[in-house]
Amino acid sequence: MTTTTDSAGRSDLGQNDRLVGLVRLVIGLAQGIALYLLVRASEGEGVTWSSRFPETFGPLVLVALFLPPPLLAGVGRLRWPTLAIWGAVAAAALAFLAWHDVARQAGGVGRQMTFPLFAFSAAALFIAHHLIVPADRERKLIASFPAYFDAAWMAGVQLVLSIAFAGAFWLLLFLGAALFNIIGLSFLGDLIEEGWFSLPLTGLAFATAVHLTDVRDGLIRGIRTVALMLLSWLLLVLTVLVGGFLAALPFTGLEGLWETGSATALVLSAAGGLIILINAAYQDGRPDNLPPAVLRVAVRVASILLTPLVLIAFWGLSLRIGQHGLTPDRIIAVACALVGAAYAIGYGMGAILPLIRKGSPWMKALEMTNVATAILVVAVILALFTPLADPARLSVGDQVARLNNGKVAPDKFDYAFLKNGSGKVGDRALGLLERSSNPDIARLASAARKESAFSAPSDAEITASLDIKMLDGSPSPFGDTVPPSEAMRNCTRAQGGCVARLIDLNNDGKDDVLVAHQFAMVVFERGDDGAWRDRGSYTAVCGGGDARDALRNQHLTPRPNPWPTLDISTLGTWGFSPNNLCETTAPRSSQTPAR
Repeated sequence: MTTTTDSAGRSDLGQNDRLVGLVRLVIGLAQGIALYLLVRASEGEGVTWSSRFPETFGPLVLVALFLPPPLLAGVGRLRWPTLAIWGAVAAAALAFLAWHDVARQAGGVGRQMTFPLFAFSAAALFIAHHLIVPADRERKLIASFPAYFDAAWMAGVQLVLSIAFAGAFWLLLFLGAALFNIIGLSFLGDLIEEGWFSLPLTGLAFATAVHLTDVRDGLIRGIRTVALMLLSWLLLVLTVLVGGFLAALPFTGLEGLWETGSATALVLSAAGGLIILINAAYQDGRPDNLPPAVLRVAVRVASILLTPLVLIAFWGLSLRIGQHGLTPDRIIAVACALVGAAYAIGYGMGAILPLIRKGSPWMKALEMTNVATAILVVAVILALFTPLADPARLSVGDQVARLNNGKVAPDKFDYAFLKNGSGKVGDRALGLLERSSNPDIARLASAARKESAFSAPSDAEITASLDIKMLDGSPSPFGDTVPPSEAMRNCTRAQGGCVARLIDLNNDGKDDVLVAHQFAMVVFERGDDGAWRDRGSYTAVCGGGDARDALRNQHLTPRPNPWPTLDISTLGTWGFSPNNLCETTAPRSSQTPAR
């Protein structure tokens, strides 16, 4: 079977809008149903199917979330055989990435996919799809750069508009449900709350938006043109800011940048912003899309500025890795810096070569750089989220080597990272350290394995670290005995301590103790046996802020509740919540001044 393509890149299937629309609606409906079934599998009390079989549930979730969008975009744009092969490969890749992300984690139930997997797999899928579509359209292994530019930027605009359409659709549904509720009809509101209705409907809404934006090709191109024009002029702003930043560094030094603890992320974010805006100004490189002279200068300057930004990122990473070794976050940062270096080299050549070699096309090297780096990005993401370059495995190997080589003292080593932060590979490494010939390493590794991953402090530890200050400077009325209260966990030095005040709150002639931590004031009353008991707490109903600051205020006045509590036989005790509490004034007849 052979197909042809039109000027917009649609195959012969794309000429039959009804058939394409029907296929897209089926895909959207299937996605909604699949997500509903997966949500049902994760609901319920106790151990659910999703928690018992996380290596199966994770891949199903990732495939159900991310495979339909490229299929929706590929219908009518790709030939049927290409679409089928690409769909199968994408599904297999997503499933394997999700399986590995879950399987590498230690523990039985409770394992689930991590956030970086969602973000990076979505990026890899988008890039790979828009490497395939132009190549299939032109029947080439590597398509022309204008074809890549057109496919990727059009898809970006379509994606944003489709998400916005689905969001607007749901806003209208909520509005309609509210209108029906006014007249006593709750059927629409009840339907919206049902997963079997809302999830398939969302899939249909998104698929409809994809189809509508696809058939209105000229409209989408117009929106894209406006967006690119606005973004290209923002390049001037960012270029000036980055240039000023780099120019100031010789005078300010890099110490302030390193002290932020996020220097690498900041400079790589700036580099990423420059790359996006450079492409917005360059567009497809055709002469009729040549930007104004001022933007051409900005593109060249910005392309050169990428190199010092990436060098600063590598410098910061080398310092941190040299001091503290590899961690998963640093490995991902190194991967991002490598991609940034590829862009910096290619864009720098594109900016400098025309100045050296007269007659060279303006920024022509950008085109080859974009295609090559897109392939590199997909390869790097696949490596990071498979055993090939698993950040946890590389980090554990590096950290253990630093310990064994004496770069880190046994008592300074982060054994908790092996136990809780690096999955099965860390757990295996901790087991090997327990059998180390170094007795200190073996002892500390064994102690770390016995510790609970999230062990709460014991009562003795809490007592030892309590910090309660009486506001009048008097000794604590509790003496050496700490009242049995969960509130005391918020009074440790690690939590900022508590302040306390003596005050007779219930007018029984005996002082009570108000103890304030950050979130509430807790009332302690002395019983007839002399023991202090936690009677409840006060929280802000008007205003707010730190409860310790509130207790320090001298204008603290108990206000009796004029409405009694109701005891209703077997139906329990019912408390009264007054309206307009913040507008009432305290009765003056029963005020007790704070001491």
